[in-house]
Amino acid sequence: MADSDILARIQHLVEDERQLRARLQTGEISTDEEHARLQDVEQQLDQCWDLLRQRRARADAGQDPDDAGPRPVDEVEKYLQ
Repeated sequence: MADSDILARIQHLVEDERQLRARLQTGEISTDEEHARLQDVEQQLDQCWDLLRQRRARADAGQDPDDAGPRPVDEVEKYLQ
């Protein structure tokens, strides 16, 4: 997956976030549904950003960025702990 593909995926997920928030405001979905779906979108976003950082770090170090891969949500979400 190229950086441009990852960035396109990020844009798509950001748009999903906006749509979920708009649908909540218009009453199309419940707060619980919005929260559950937003959590999933945010986790996917975190994975995409992490993968993009990995790729860029590998490229900066003279390594093949294609060797980077997505990490599990649990690892990405808890890397600061």
